[in-house]
Amino acid sequence: MSTNINPIKKVLVMRFSSIGDIVLTTPIIRSLFNKNAYDVHYLVKKQFADILIANPYISKVHTFDKDPQEILESLKKESYDHILDLQKNIRSKRVLAKLSRPYSTFPKLNVQKWIFVNLKVNRMPDLHIVDRYFKAGEELQLQNDLKGLDYFIPSDDRVSLTKYNLEKENYIVVGIGAAHKTKCLPIHKVKELLLRLSGQIVLIGGPKERELGGMLVSENVINLAGSLNLNQSASIIEQSKLVVCPDTGIMHIAAAFKKVIISIWGNTVPDFGMYPYYGNNKVPQFFSEVKDLSCRPCSKIGFDNCPKGHFNCMNNQNFDEFIPFLHDEYA
Repeated sequence: MSTNINPIKKVLVMRFSSIGDIVLTTPIIRSLFNKNAYDVHYLVKKQFADILIANPYISKVHTFDKDPQEILESLKKESYDHILDLQKNIRSKRVLAKLSRPYSTFPKLNVQKWIFVNLKVNRMPDLHIVDRYFKAGEELQLQNDLKGLDYFIPSDDRVSLTKYNLEKENYIVVGIGAAHKTKCLPIHKVKELLLRLSGQIVLIGGPKERELGGMLVSENVINLAGSLNLNQSASIIEQSKLVVCPDTGIMHIAAAFKKVIISIWGNTVPDFGMYPYYGNNKVPQFFSEVKDLSCRPCSKIGFDNCPKGHFNCMNNQNFDEFIPFLHDEYA
């Protein structure tokens, strides 16, 4: 009797940045671990390592500051059986060339994105980025278990709600930050949004949003932007009842916890395939976006300022459109 033994035992996953993109790789990490108990390593920028540090499916996280070339020698010593390149850029290709190990990657669809952004012709397939990531796993016969995303919070970063006089699943999280300003609501629209929401509201964001959050504090609005690290912010999200945020990493963290999400879309669009991903979990969500703008999408990532100067994709957001959705969910 012959036994079919899979020779692949140690796999390196490469995704260097950013928050949401890394969280979106977690289903494939889980699949790697569950299939023949692969020894899964992950290569990521040091500033994003905390997202992965508590993930039980990863045995080792390799980090670098600016360029993965910094740690190539230590990576060579690992003698990986296979590499999954989920970054697919010049730097990841250099790593693949230097390590000279079997690898696979995914369809990044840069041409289709360029056509959509520059010609406003949508040739994007109806396929979420998670499903495209699994294209890289076909050679390893990986299958999506459809359980959604993962986010594991280190015990030291779990936030006690009593510190802020909050009750579990009795407050709304509003994300007020993003890496690019064209993904963020301007302050007058954030104020308008907060007036549309009822009950206790918690603002989260990075250090850059601390001042903005301070300007929005009221009787029912608590500002924690800039006061928490990423994992602590994730803990606040995990214990909330609803999350309202732009197309950012916060959105994907909320999806990992199967939270109802109202996502606010500015220069980007859900058609890029990076909307909240729940697998086969039935979780309501609402896309708030200004449709039929001739200039949208203007970027697959974002800008510091609106290229047209009017910023209508955010200034013309109609928050009244999701009030019926809120009533359906929390009537």
